[in-house]
Parts: sequence; structure tokens; C-alpha cells
Amino acid sequence: MGFTFSSVNSPRDVDAFHQLPFRIYEEYPHWSPPFRFEIENIFDPDENPFFNKGECERFLVRKNGRVVGRFAVMNTPHRDKVLEPTMGGIGFIEMENDPELAQGIIDFAKDWHRERDYHAMRGPINFGENDTYWGLLVENYEEPPIYGMFYHPPYYKDLLEQTDAEQLDDHWSYKRDFDQPIPERMQKITDRIESRSSVTLRSLDKSNIYQDAEYIREIYNEAWRDQDIEHREEEFTELTQDSVRETVEKLKPVLIPDSVLIAFVDGEPASFVVCVPDLNEVSKETDGRLRWWHYPKLFWFKRRAKHLRTLVYGTRPKFRKMGLEALTFTRGIQYTKEAAPSLEYLEGAWVSESNWLMQRSLEALGCHHHKTHRTYKWEF
Repeated sequence: MGFTFSSVNSPRDVDAFHQLPFRIYEEYPHWSPPFRFEIENIFDPDENPFFNKGECERFLVRKNGRVVGRFAVMNTPHRDKVLEPTMGGIGFIEMENDPELAQGIIDFAKDWHRERDYHAMRGPINFGENDTYWGLLVENYEEPPIYGMFYHPPYYKDLLEQTDAEQLDDHWSYKRDFDQPIPERMQKITDRIESRSSVTLRSLDKSNIYQDAEYIREIYNEAWRDQDIEHREEEFTELTQDSVRETVEKLKPVLIPDSVLIAFVDGEPASFVVCVPDLNEVSKETDGRLRWWHYPKLFWFKRRAKHLRTLVYGTRPKFRKMGLEALTFTRGIQYTKEAAPSLEYLEGAWVSESNWLMQRSLEALGCHHHKTHRTYKWEF
């Protein structure tokens, strides 16, 4: 086989880890590099609290001294054990088009997990929550990736499936053009919900952004702790105040207040949606770097952004079936279109293939399924 595997330790290794995709994607114009600092934060024990619950290592693969692949392996035992069978993980895979290389990466990852008494793994996954950098793109290579989602060459699917990978989950991305009118039926439903005296809706208040962030955190934790898909409840990790504050600090310069909506019922925070401009549009211009001279690009970006991503949403369980999701999504589309006329389309990422309720809700809004990211499993 002729491959050597080495752990990423030195600054030179880190550079090689990030430079490999630039070579692989030279012939794929739709690819955008994720921000390097965001990826590095995932592998930094001081930044990623998942290191308190598990372990993660990343590796470079060389052939004749040349880097031809990279990947990370990881586990979080308390979450992994709720899966059947218990599964560790592999992610951040990038590789040249070589079946032996793909098999070598998977075999190495299997051995790493066997040493930790695991007999199955899934991937590609992130060492964290599944709302970003999770899954392999297996449908629609003709559009750029939205912020937080990976783009992959079509041959990755073929290579991984030749390693006896089995499909575990598919997650869909939905798209909606901003020029497309709201369906009349949805408009009437939204008007009826908003006319209730108990229901109020407002945009993010940037002058009290941390209080609004706390409302969102509380709703999110209740909503995702009590889900329709039981094993997802057991995998769920609550958002902490510190993690939310860090996210606010990161996104505050680019947030469009009218694309972050909170619904209240009798004054109680009940439902929300958070959408963010597609920061991949900036990372593509800066080759994934964010240095001080790039900050003017960031501060002016929301006035010229073309794409918007639905990042997260939720409704407290006791307020479900009131139509609050329809209210926040519909008004979010309408308010955002007026506030940011440069936007061309909205992409809602990471809808489970089994979450038929969310699928129907998005389709009722005029969204259509246009991408699929797949997670595989390997048993050994």
C-alpha cells in the first residue's frame, strides 16, 4: 500500500491538514474552505468542551512523502453508548481518488477504535453537535456549500462505499428563493396565529442581545431535550451560557436582526428561529483565513450576502402544535427579504430523512429538497 499515518502535532502538520483540500478541490469551483479558526477550535481542548467527555485525534496520510489524505477519529463514550451498536466516529476526511487510500484510512480508524473496545464507528461526523461539519455530500455537486456544511467531490461517495460502509442516516437541505412568494395558505395560517392576543413576535434586539440569546438557549434546551426521535434526545448536549455567549460574539458582526425571531406566548419565550448570512461567501474570498485586514469584509458582508442559512430553531414542547414554527419561519422570510434585498436564497440544512413533520412544514413554505448529506456506519 505504501501509506504512512502520522498524528497532527506541529504547526507544520496543521498547515498540511488545511492545505490538502485546496489541492483536491482545484477542479471543483463550487467548493468553499471553512474558516480555519473554526476547524482549529474543534481540535483545541481549551475551546471544545467535548474533550471533557471523550477524545479526538487527527492524522495525515502520506505516500512517498506527499500528503494524500487526512482525517480525524473520535469518541464520546456517554453519547456513543446510546447508539445500537455503540459507535465511535471518523470525520474531516479529505483524500485523493485512490480506493487503497480510502480503505487504508478506514482500516486505521477501525484499529484506533478497537484499541478502545469499540466495534463500530460512524462518519463523517464532527467532534461536537451535528448541526455543522457532519455528513458526506451525496447529492447536488452543482451548488456551493452553505456555512457549516461540507462540500465533497462525487468520488468520495464511491470510495467510502467500497469500504463496506452502510448508510446510517441521510439529512436533507432545503432551499427557497427569496423572490418566491409565500403560499397563500401559509400566509393565512400565519396571519391567524399572529392575530391571537396571547402571541407576540419580534426580531432580535441587538441592544439586549445577551438576554435574547438566553431566551433562545432556554427554548433550545427544552425543545431538543424532548424530541420525537428518542435516540437523539439521549445524544443531545445542552447549550451552556458560555457557549452561547461565544457564538454571539462570533456572529454579532454579521447577524441580520430580522432573520432572528422570537415568539412569545403570554410573555413567555416559546419559539425561535436563527438564520445567518452564508459566511462561506467570505471564507472563499479569504481562502479560509480571518486576519485583521479581513474584518472590513466581515462588517460589510451582511449588506451584500447572497445566501442565508437557517442555523437553529426550536419550540418549547408545551407550545407545540400552535403553529409557532410557521409563524417564525414565514415572518423570518418576509422580514429578511425587506431588510437584506441582496439575498437570493435561503437554505435550511440538516433535516433528518425521518423528520417528516419538518419536511412537510418546509415544503408548505415553498422550500424544496436540494442536497443530501449522508452518515455511514462500519461494524467490525
